[in-house]
Amino acid sequence: MKHIIALAVKFVIVTIVLLVVLTWAFDVSFFNTLMISLALTALSYAIGDLLIFLNAGKPANQSSRNTIATFTDFVMALAVILLIGWLLTGEFASMVAPALVSALVLSAGEWFFHQYVDHSVVPWYNEYKSAKG
Repeated sequence: MKHIIALAVKFVIVTIVLLVVLTWAFDVSFFNTLMISLALTALSYAIGDLLIFLNAGKPANQSSRNTIATFTDFVMALAVILLIGWLLTGEFASMVAPALVSALVLSAGEWFFHQYVDHSVVPWYNEYKSAKG
């Protein structure tokens, strides 16, 4: 249940950011923005938040894990927005600026979302003790 709530929160955040940046500022259609939001939410939660954030370092070193995962989320957001935006609009060059702005704003939000994941979704992870001590 915690993962469903986290996915919903992430989807709302991603959709709001992309609506403001892509639809309102760069005139990308609402449908295209929604499709990009769905794909980006699914990929970045699975890869950036669960796989990379939880495995990028020792559980106690949240800041290091957060930095690595946030950078990864920036690269992933940029790539996903560019690729899907290009496939949906047929224009690559006109998607570069919107993708870059969106990825920067989303990365700032990801820093805080990772803290939420760490404390509310997988709080047990910080209490992990390895067999080696």
